[in-house]
This record gives sequence, C-alpha cells and structure tokens, in this order.
Amino acid sequence: MSASVTVVGSGASGVHFALTLLKKGHKVVMLDAGRKGNAPVHPDSNFNELKGRLDDPVSYFLGSRFEGAVLPDSGDEYYGIPPSKEYIFDHHRGFQYSARGFAPLFSFAQGGLAEAWTAGCYPLNESELELFPFSYRDISACYEEVARRIGVTGADDDLARFMPLHGDLMPPLNLDRHSQLLLESYSKHKSRINDKFGAHLGRTRVATLSRPLGSRKACDYLGRCLWGCPIGALYTPSQTLNECRTYPGFQYHGDLNVDYFKIGRNGRIESVIAHSLGSTTESEFAVENLALAAGTLLSSKIVMQSIYRSTGERVRLRGLMDNRQVLVPFVNLKMIGQPFSAETYQYHLLGMGVRTGAAADYVHGQITTLKTAMLHPIMERLPFDLRTASFLTRTLHAALGIVNVNFRDDRRDDNYVTLSDTSSGSRLEVSYAPATDEPVRIREGVGKVKQTLRTLGCVVPPGMAHVRPMGASVHYAGTLPMTRESAPLTTTEYCQSRDFKNLFLADGSTFPFLPAKNITFSLMANAVRIAEAAF
Repeated sequence: MSASVTVVGSGASGVHFALTLLKKGHKVVMLDAGRKGNAPVHPDSNFNELKGRLDDPVSYFLGSRFEGAVLPDSGDEYYGIPPSKEYIFDHHRGFQYSARGFAPLFSFAQGGLAEAWTAGCYPLNESELELFPFSYRDISACYEEVARRIGVTGADDDLARFMPLHGDLMPPLNLDRHSQLLLESYSKHKSRINDKFGAHLGRTRVATLSRPLGSRKACDYLGRCLWGCPIGALYTPSQTLNECRTYPGFQYHGDLNVDYFKIGRNGRIESVIAHSLGSTTESEFAVENLALAAGTLLSSKIVMQSIYRSTGERVRLRGLMDNRQVLVPFVNLKMIGQPFSAETYQYHLLGMGVRTGAAADYVHGQITTLKTAMLHPIMERLPFDLRTASFLTRTLHAALGIVNVNFRDDRRDDNYVTLSDTSSGSRLEVSYAPATDEPVRIREGVGKVKQTLRTLGCVVPPGMAHVRPMGASVHYAGTLPMTRESAPLTTTEYCQSRDFKNLFLADGSTFPFLPAKNITFSLMANAVRIAEAAF
C-alpha cells in the first residue's frame, strides 16, 4: 500500500530519504526553506581564465565588501566562506539562537549545509557502529546505493582498514604533483609510519566524478571547487532534489520554515505548522507520516517546540556531539621552487588514518595540498612582516598543505539543546563542554600526524596548528539517539520516534556515537536504510 510521507528539509539525508520512498511508489511532500544561489558563471572556464573573463573578479572571489576575506582578528580561522556560498549560511528573519561553548552553523538553503561540503565519503566500520542498534551488514547495501546515485571515487589501499570497501566506487581522481610526491614518500617510509606512528595514508573517497554519471560531467580540474563546481562533478544534495522532482508523486513547498507539529489525542502527529520566510503567514499541512531531516539542531528545535505547544513542558535534549577539528599546516620541502598549477582538484585527494587507543578512537585526517584556496589566512600568521610573509607565500605556494585532523565525540548529558522564550518568540539554546580527556587525545593524535608529516619530508611550522571551535565541523549529532532499549526521547533502530509513532528522524540527531569522520555519506546511507525498512 502506498504511504504518504511529509519530509522536512532538503539536505543530504532528506533528499535520499525522499528519493528512496519515491522509487518504492510512495508519495512525498517536502517542506523546505529552499534558498537558492546564483547559477555558475562561465562554467567552461578554469580558475585563471575566469579571473580574466569576469568584469569584476575581486567582487566574485572576495565579495563586494570583501566578506570572503578572513581577517587577522577572526579567531584564527583558516577557512573563509566565498560570496557565492553565503546564501547557504544566511539565517531567515526571526530565527534566534544562543550558544555556550559551541559555534553552530545553520542552513536554510535548498540542499542544506552539504551544498558547501568538501565531498568526503567515509563509511562507518563495525567498531564505529558498536553503539548503533544495527551492524555494518545492515547498512552496507545502502552505502553502495548512495555511491551509485552520487558517484564516489576511491581505491583499495591502506585506508580500507578504517573504511569498509563497498561496491560501486569510481576510479580515484588525478593526483596533483604535490599529492603524488606525498604518496610516493609514504610508500618508501610505510613500515616506519605504520609501526611507529600507527598512521596510514591512501586515496581519500570523495563524491566527485572521475567519469560522467547521468547528466553530470566528470571533473575537468578547473580549480573552482571552493566557489562551487560549475559543471556538477562535485555532488550536492540539490542534484538529488532535482531527481525527486521528476516523480509524479513528489510535491515540493519552498520558502517555508517549519515551526512545530500538532499532536492528536491518540499521540499521533496530525499536521505541521509552518510560516513563510518573508512573513508571519502560517500554513498548516496535514500529515500521514512525518520525517524530520532539517539537521540535528533544527529538527531538535521542531521536536522541542512541538512538545512545549502540546504539554507546556520545556524539554532538554541531551547528548549533542560534534567532531573537534585541528588544522595542521605543513610545507613539503620537495615542492619548494616547483611551479604552481591551478588546474587541479582543489579539495583533499589524500587521507590519513591514525590508530590511537581503542578502534573507535581512530583519528582521521584530510590532506589538502593548497592550490587555488585562499592563502591569506596562512600568510597572515607567518611570524614575519607583511612584505616578507607575502614573498614567502608566493615562493612556497606549491609546497603548502594542510591536514584537517578530526576527533571522535561521545554523548554526554552536559551537552544539550533546549528552548527559551524571548519577546519575539522562542530561541534555541545550545550548550557544549568538551570531554575532560580531549586535550590528551588532541595532543596524541596531532603529535602522530606531525611525526608522519616530518617522515614524509615535510616541515610543520611551530605554533600554527589551529584548534577549531566546537561546531565548526558541522557534524552535529546525538540529541534523539537510536537505542536498543526503549526510553523517552529516543528512536528505534529504524529511527522511528518512541514518543510519536508516525514520526521519523532522518538526520544526525539519531546517531548515538560520532566517529572521527565526515558523517554526510553515512547520513545518506542511513536515510536510505530507514526508508527501505520502515515503509
């Protein structure tokens, strides 16, 4: 029998949940804020050609108010948001939040936060799924299904010990010269790096095409990844949303912010209340089944607001998690004096896995050799005057790289989200404190990364490693966890709410553990898993 499901949110998990239902013949109504960016300019031009073809290249690359530039007093962040992606992080009028110990990012864009991701696709292994109420065998086919849909490149190499080797992998992308030298050096020093530091290098897995897939072209190495892939080779959820639109059973309603759902006498959800982003006009949508896929923080807000509207109780959802990230810049001595080429894939082509303690304590690093990225944040932090720092940055450009080191997180009661009242409405409150053992884990993990880089022939400038604020990775999870035992404010193994039987949570809010990996690929696979099993 065909079911009708209302899905809130068009991010990575929401669109794959919806597409799976549509493929099974179900009807899907999607409610979404749905802000959109501009179409790519001159999609056939590479990075250098684009600078010459634009009437105002400074405005495009840095912004009319230089909003894409990272200033020296910006909290030591190395990453800026280019003007072409600002719409992804813009808040709508009336949205309110406060945060303690956390720097959250939100998105009201069509496609969600993954419209600005770097495409890392890392399946969780058996040890990382230990706290989940299912095994890798239960989700492996879903990883393969998502890989078929979006196109994931990768290889069977040393990183496969940390990431299961699923089917439907495309051949890896072409290496730039810097990445190639790092991999060659690793092969020469592999035994020492593996045995002494517990580190392993390999080809990272990314949702960027090495060969055409459907209407999408293979990567042309234009060097424009940061500003948005102009040919669609780098996957974004809006591509799957467009596929959903081809099904007659799909309805899309944009320009909406979902506030709460109404609960009937039998405990089932009867309707959803939303308002237009540009006004206070409310709309009510009757629902048969409801799936929240607005992202951990926003889905949690909807659940808390709904409970408060129904009972007057202000609940506190505990267990918020995020990956701590540490950025480690380095200089590859073999690349000093080498020419810089902009015509390469900009994001990470290599990955590093580091064993520390238990299997689930694995530390993951994304190795990015700097090509067309904005280099000024690194230049500003060199211990020299501006003229000398500018000269060194130009001279060392081809030799520069950065490792984004990720650490796992656990659910802890001290980390939570709740609601409070303001004169103009409800406000989301976020509170986070790091685990007491985090400094030790960071010191050990980053230490092994630095030792590995030195063995590869690289210099790690002292004092330039940057611990990013919690919330910067945007890998939020854990507030409504799936559990084996029944308890309030939890979900079943198929992410069905134990409080409202026709409610499903299709995003990271249900994850009971957060490994040291980008979880977007796992969010998509899990959304496919629950849509296949529950409907």
